Amino acid sequence: MRHMSEPGETSPGSASTRFITIADVLRLPVLVAGLPEVVAGESHLSRPVRWVHVTELLDPASFLEGGELILTTGMPHPEDPTLLRAYVDQLADIGAAGLVIELGRRYHQVPADLVHACRSRDLPLIVLHREVRFIDVTQTVHALLLDAQGELLRRAQRIQDTFRTLTLRGAEPGEIVTSAAEITDCPVVLENLVHHAVHCAPAGRPVGQVLSAWPRRSYGTPTPDRTALSGPEEWLVTPLEHRGSRWGRLVLLPDENDPAIGPEHVMVLDHAATALTLARLSGHARWDRAAHETALRDLIERRHRTATEARTRAESLGLPVTGHRLIAVLVRVGRREGFGDDLAARLAGAGVRALVGGLRPGVVGALIAMARASAWQPIAERIGRFAREELGEDTVVAVGPGVADLDQIARSFAEAEQVLEAIPPGSSDRPFHVTSDIGLAELLYALRDDVRVQRYVTHRLGRLIEHDERHDGDLVATLQQYLAEAGNKSAAAKRGGLSRQAFYHRLRTIERLLGRDLESGVQRTELHVAITALDVLGGLPPAGRVTDPPGRND
Repeated sequence: MRHMSEPGETSPGSASTRFITIADVLRLPVLVAGLPEVVAGESHLSRPVRWVHVTELLDPASFLEGGELILTTGMPHPEDPTLLRAYVDQLADIGAAGLVIELGRRYHQVPADLVHACRSRDLPLIVLHREVRFIDVTQTVHALLLDAQGELLRRAQRIQDTFRTLTLRGAEPGEIVTSAAEITDCPVVLENLVHHAVHCAPAGRPVGQVLSAWPRRSYGTPTPDRTALSGPEEWLVTPLEHRGSRWGRLVLLPDENDPAIGPEHVMVLDHAATALTLARLSGHARWDRAAHETALRDLIERRHRTATEARTRAESLGLPVTGHRLIAVLVRVGRREGFGDDLAARLAGAGVRALVGGLRPGVVGALIAMARASAWQPIAERIGRFAREELGEDTVVAVGPGVADLDQIARSFAEAEQVLEAIPPGSSDRPFHVTSDIGLAELLYALRDDVRVQRYVTHRLGRLIEHDERHDGDLVATLQQYLAEAGNKSAAAKRGGLSRQAFYHRLRTIERLLGRDLESGVQRTELHVAITALDVLGGLPPAGRVTDPPGRND
């Protein structure tokens, strides 16, 4: 049994910003003087007290509406245990907050049958070991209740004003959810219809703790028809609907230190639900995609404090992590808008679990979770074919190495980014590319904006380019053909449609202009790198046969 002999740290005055509970009443000096002892229903002292009612009737239920704390001396209580149980059943059925019995006039010790009956119905039973004036109790509690109701009305107006302001200035859903959490000091989660945590405002708690095992916990919490407590954890749940069509729900998790849910919590969640629905009607309909995009960027940029928090966030959005292989995919989309939405829908339709979102202008990313024994290539090919159908042949799909842990995601996306930057648009008909596809040309294409590469081309080929410009020549193309044939002069001359003598003469001219020995393998390699870099920089002449200019003696 638990004795309430001293006032607690939380005074009833502090409760005026919410509802008055049985525990608050028991801390009042007027009741503390009676040495209250809780003998049943100890875990239900957080029940709200709507009124205090003094009665000695055996059938008080007809005068009650629920939420009353009953004060009695027990004078009319029968000896028959059956009638005592019937009395308790009446109080429990009507929803009475609890029963307080003053010892001395009828009882010197509370009957065991009464205690048992209250315990069986989870009805708090408090005995007062000293006499108190019930009139003093009722006056004190009722004054507090009236003050609390007045404060609740004032706070209701402030809450209404807060969400009205958010609605009028077009606040994003995350801000609305965060405001609800800040007002209630409880975690609030916005879910879609498949129980993905689209937005989470943890109210100071670690996100990993709030969203731990979220799919299982959420699916185990039914959605009521209106704002109500639901599920084994007694979440406060509000369905989100428009014209009878449900599109999500809002969940408030009770505070760990003060799990009681009261009228203010309900009020906040209702106003937040209205603001969210109006925001959705105003055009914020990509909430799921925005949540995926934010989560994807957070994973890539390592914004999570712990690995557990990262895993929990991903799993709350429907991406399984444990026991899965994670594949990073990047798609170059150019100016096409909405491709991320289309790709997400296509993957979801194929049963592929993924986070999809825009990572930067012109690039959409996808993090795909697959069973470790499954092959990832068919999924990458499907993405590549879809991208080519929607975006054209110039698009590029890059795939990073598969990883087992979320802390390796950043590295996988970084490698995919390197591949994406290295593959020129329209240069390949492959549906996707990986790191092994990066050759010399691709590497130089990725470095095309590097001044050092541009300077290298100028130093190695500058005089040859200038000569072609002045004389309308094609020595650069001749050198390219020679290098493409690995220094085989005969094959290069044949490929260029030139006589061997003419081709040899051009090679000597090239050696003279560049100060290079084309018989040297090292120097040919240096020139090959420069020619390839010039090609990716767009400096080579159009492809074609190199022929002897008419009337020109080579």
